[in-house]
Amino acid sequence: MRKDNFKDVFVDVGGRKIHAVGAGNGEDVVFLHGWGADASAFLFAANRLAAGHRVTLIDFAGFGMSDPPATAYGVDDYARETVKTLEALGVKEGIFVGHSFGGRVALEIAAKYGDMAKKLALVDSAGLKPRRGARYYLRIWLHKALKKLGFKGLKGSEDFRKLSPLMKETFKKVVNYDQTPLLGNIFIPTAIFWGKADRVTPMYMARKFSRRIADSALFTLEGGHFAYAEDSGKFLAVLEAFIDG
Repeated sequence: MRKDNFKDVFVDVGGRKIHAVGAGNGEDVVFLHGWGADASAFLFAANRLAAGHRVTLIDFAGFGMSDPPATAYGVDDYARETVKTLEALGVKEGIFVGHSFGGRVALEIAAKYGDMAKKLALVDSAGLKPRRGARYYLRIWLHKALKKLGFKGLKGSEDFRKLSPLMKETFKKVVNYDQTPLLGNIFIPTAIFWGKADRVTPMYMARKFSRRIADSALFTLEGGHFAYAEDSGKFLAVLEAFIDG
């Protein structure tokens, strides 16, 4: 996973190992990956910024080379563990860049650990309660009805079925957590990057983030949920300008 000049580090947090990779010197920039990914997801961006900043990429518990959580985690647990990891690495204040699930964690840190987050970049971030149609609620009702009748119920997605029992419970806690009430507590400069064709976290979520976070600006990218990689030229150019102010 590493590129030249990047160093792997393992931090002991509560008797468990959390993996991080970092490089460079200067202002701290922290990259937080999405669900199912690992620190390498943002390595191309970190490599670009490492010339003038200290960049840190973390594998969340249960992903990449980090140990799994001891119990089912929620977003607050991931945020607390991320802060502890960064403190152990000597990061006192940083600019947080989070994609999807990583955006959830970055939001939590920005709202609850104010001294840690200097700026925030949300990249097709999760965290808001999605709009649900009748088909979704019918599926939920059918699943519960089948369970009551002694059947297994409807199957979840293939990605969900591959998870360990512990990570399935973690996933449920994460996706059912609505962070909308936190947005009014975020007052740091915030850049919101969004793929125009994102169907996982649709554009209406980007607009809601932009309305609810006071000091924010929205930048659209060509592509879907991973538009930061699909439209990497624009993403990196705007991100650098935002970080360097």
